[in-house]
Amino acid sequence: MKEEEGTIPQIGHIVKVTHGREAGKCAVVIDVSGHNLVKLADGDKRKFDCPKTKNVRHITIVDDQVCKEVVESLQETGRVSNSKLRFVINRYIESTATESDSEAPKKGV
Repeated sequence: MKEEEGTIPQIGHIVKVTHGREAGKCAVVIDVSGHNLVKLADGDKRKFDCPKTKNVRHITIVDDQVCKEVVESLQETGRVSNSKLRFVINRYIESTATESDSEAPKKGV
């Protein structure tokens, strides 16, 4: 789903990078900086302590749901553990994989 002009992701959204060397990878929005910039981390290559700043035109929101775990952790402690970021992304990837498996036509046995 391509985001409309002016739509800014919220903290906790899972997004897919569409431009740059990390194109095709999923990350979590951990901060919204200014009008059209967000900070992304995935807990693996991009840790919470060194997030990637991306223009909102170069990402796509892949899940409308905001990850409550990420938001609550940021509100309570001001940071998110990298393991929690990896867990949230892996959970999303697994859920989309099982959805695509269930939607795939079954072949005759």
